[in-house]
Amino acid sequence: MSLIKKKGGLMERRTVGSSSLTSMGYDSRSETLEVEFTNGAVYQYYNVPLTLYEAFIAAASKGQFYNSQIKDAFPYARVA
Repeated sequence: MSLIKKKGGLMERRTVGSSSLTSMGYDSRSETLEVEFTNGAVYQYYNVPLTLYEAFIAAASKGQFYNSQIKDAFPYARVA
């Protein structure tokens, strides 16, 4: 995974090998997870523990992990 800096003030994210996700990042101070999808949409998920982000990064299938552990489990907002 490589680190990429996105324009528009969004946090640094790591590129990921996934058919549905392009990149993800995490801010430990605010416990905010940022996910970019292959369609270009970017969402931030709030109150996400660091341990869950670390498990997400390590997951063999990022899409499956997202669907089972992140989606609909945390408050979120679309940011791009």
